[in-house]
Amino acid sequence: MAQGDPLAATEAPADRPRVTVDTADLPPPAPLTETLERLTTLDDETVLVQVNDRAPQHLYPRLEERGYAYATVEQDEQVVTAIWLP
Repeated sequence: MAQGDPLAATEAPADRPRVTVDTADLPPPAPLTETLERLTTLDDETVLVQVNDRAPQHLYPRLEERGYAYATVEQDEQVVTAIWLP
């Protein structure tokens, strides 16, 4: 991944703590389940950053159902998605 914050140009809150989960090497549906499970362990102020090798299309509706906002950036060989409560 290139240097710098790939999420800087998104609406992801930059002033909140971040936790990263790397799901790029996991087969489906593990990235979805791992991300949803990790969200349940975080407080409302923490931004979860998922690193994957593809856009998590099946995750987006689940996040919307739960009231999360998200932003995805494709950069080099990785896709980075920030997930947070507005």
